[in-house]
Amino acid sequence: MMRAWQVVRPGPVEGEPLRFTGRPVPVPRADELLVRVRACGVCRTDLHVSEGDLPVRRPGVTPGHEVVGVVAGMGGDVRGHAPGDRVGVAWLRRTDGSCRYCARGAENLCPASEYTGWDADGGYAEYTTVPAAFAHRLPEEVDDVAAAPLLCAGIIGYRALLRASLPPGGRLGLYGFGGSAHLCAQVALAQGATVHVMTRGESARRLALELGCASAQGAYAAPPEPLDSAILFAPAGELVPVALRALDRGGVLSVAGIHLGDIPPLHYASELFQEKELRSVTSNTRADAREFLALAARYGVRATTHTYPLSEALRALRDLKAGRFDGAAVLVNEPPARH
Repeated sequence: MMRAWQVVRPGPVEGEPLRFTGRPVPVPRADELLVRVRACGVCRTDLHVSEGDLPVRRPGVTPGHEVVGVVAGMGGDVRGHAPGDRVGVAWLRRTDGSCRYCARGAENLCPASEYTGWDADGGYAEYTTVPAAFAHRLPEEVDDVAAAPLLCAGIIGYRALLRASLPPGGRLGLYGFGGSAHLCAQVALAQGATVHVMTRGESARRLALELGCASAQGAYAAPPEPLDSAILFAPAGELVPVALRALDRGGVLSVAGIHLGDIPPLHYASELFQEKELRSVTSNTRADAREFLALAARYGVRATTHTYPLSEALRALRDLKAGRFDGAAVLVNEPPARH
């Protein structure tokens, strides 16, 4: 047996939407790895699944998709992995590999795609499984806790940066400065961008300046100069027109979240005219993950982390919702139960 969290009654995390319980250790399919979880990042998507903003696709699902662990077993068809290998498990879990989107390299748009911690049990547990083809090699120089947020916050932030089409040496605005944004900022800064941060939290603004961002102000404040590109990390649709107004001519706003509150009516002349663009971000490809993990190692990208024992996952989600920490929260597994 193992210990795991399950979403039993989706609703506000101030209540009890999750239950910590004993479950059988999962059995990997023929193409899957069994992973003993060492650490699992706490992502805002986990909050959306727990609260019902993203309806669960599997009753009693175990959240968590920023998983760092070691291979503890594998199915009969797996090649290229061995027990004890350290691997990462991310949000994108499986695609069909044959649809028109997969064929053109856009597997993030595959209609048959499946996701860790939503369609299948994730990392708020002592063990999880992952198709071997979707397990990630991790930079050796990054420890388990620091690596966990890279697997979604980092990867999605990187895709959002690509979608924002930031020109070389450009001016980038980040709206919200949590786990994903503070990793994205490090990549952009390393590549020569000027970064301005708009966010509600004083500690987050302080972290932004410590990382080298040019300015940090309130979420609705105007940046000190027009922006070539912007990324909305906060799940607040009312910030879309605010960010669009901050763009220079031809600027691009990408929206990084899987869930967003309603967007108010847009004023064409001030918010969309002059060839401004609004783009969404949908999941990521494995190529995105490989590129980002390589850049993270090259640039020394590091997550600011706050650890919680696995047994306190619900407290971590409550703290995330309330904005009680900067950077990212990571669940750390106590020694695994015998099975």
